[in-house]
Amino acid sequence: MQQAEYPIVIIGAGPVGLAAAAHLIKRNESPILLESGKTVGATIQTWRHVRMFSPWEMALDKAAVSLLRPTGWQQPNLKRLPTGGDLLDNYLLPLAETPELKQALRFSHKVIGVGRDGTDKVKSEARDSRPFKIIAETPEGRVTLYARAVIDTSGTWDSPNPAGAGGYAAEGEDSSTVAYGIPDVYKTERSTYAGKRTLVIGSGHSAINALLDLAKLAGEEEQTRILWAIRRSSVSSIYGGEKNDQLPARGLLGTRLKELVESNQLELISGFSLESIAMKNGQKSVTGQANGEQIQLSNIDNIIAATGQRPNFSFLREVRMDIDPSLESSSALAPMIDPNIHSCGTVPPHGEAELRHPEPGFYIAGIKSYGRAPTFLLATGYEQVRSITAWLCGDYEAASNVKLVLPETGSCCTDQQFEEEHQAVAASIGSSCCGSTSQSEKGVIEVAEAPAKGGCCG
Repeated sequence: MQQAEYPIVIIGAGPVGLAAAAHLIKRNESPILLESGKTVGATIQTWRHVRMFSPWEMALDKAAVSLLRPTGWQQPNLKRLPTGGDLLDNYLLPLAETPELKQALRFSHKVIGVGRDGTDKVKSEARDSRPFKIIAETPEGRVTLYARAVIDTSGTWDSPNPAGAGGYAAEGEDSSTVAYGIPDVYKTERSTYAGKRTLVIGSGHSAINALLDLAKLAGEEEQTRILWAIRRSSVSSIYGGEKNDQLPARGLLGTRLKELVESNQLELISGFSLESIAMKNGQKSVTGQANGEQIQLSNIDNIIAATGQRPNFSFLREVRMDIDPSLESSSALAPMIDPNIHSCGTVPPHGEAELRHPEPGFYIAGIKSYGRAPTFLLATGYEQVRSITAWLCGDYEAASNVKLVLPETGSCCTDQQFEEEHQAVAASIGSSCCGSTSQSEKGVIEVAEAPAKGGCCG
């Protein structure tokens, strides 16, 4: 079989992976979409209680919507703010049931290896003429697939950064002592956190969501106590743009957090670095540094580590990649997304050219393309795969015509607690919200004409 006759394989059936498949289908391709879970958006199930800060109009991909419309799919109110569960139930799951995508999906396929057929990473002779070889584990055993191109959209949610200082797990830190991500402390895991003393470590959107839910729980359940440990010496930069944020609901997130701190509803520990966790009488004792001084926190019932994620490259050992040494994104993309310089909304437009690797036909897209940078937005991933798929299908002009304007300032998710206020804010901004105009010549993308903008949670 000639290499051109092999399909394009996408790894990961989250929002960006599904969008990539939809764009390929619209270009008369027959992609294969491999998902390690039993359903699309499997990792979103763990944060389905979290409300995104951006409205539906920014969370939908044009090509995906074009596949949904003939099925009788009811488009959500574009001005409302979806939760992770809404994103799944009202968008991703119906999308997976469209005839075109249904035949492309392969569930319970965990990819454990990607390389070139018949050769390893070292050899260059005739390398580009060989198809990619993808090895996946399934309930029925190991399977092998071949592809002319591979787009890795597997995400980073299953690879959390440790809570320990310096990028390594602290002594005693593991999944038995620490909960990673955004546990549903107010509803499904209420009994674990109600009336308990919880330490939240981290300063990004995941940490803020956990803190807001814990504060709501504390208002209803006596003896619920919250400790918040951040590595930064000051909390002020964490609040984001507040009233100046171009996404009001995102600004509201910082405002609510500031209220918690200033009203002493939580105990703030700044300049913190975790060294060890020890169990004593069924509770946790935490040792670390705070602004250079040794501290110990005793009688901790729960620890939530919301310290971000990192990419898993273990199954890509035989692929030639150009990875930035600090962010672990592609080298060309790194200076454009550096969190030391950029927020979610100040990342410049980028596409296929910035996501290329030395292995022709191989791309990493979606949040994994950002490596350790937390500045990713769902809209960015949609535009990435639109550009990549255009290039792979020979439409080089469309691939290079990358346009994306993102709302500036702030962090990346809101908490379900403030739904009514969020919805009121979203309704009040109407068409002024970034992404709702059709001035494509100015780089603004309308959902009816091009990939829309979305929240970072996916």
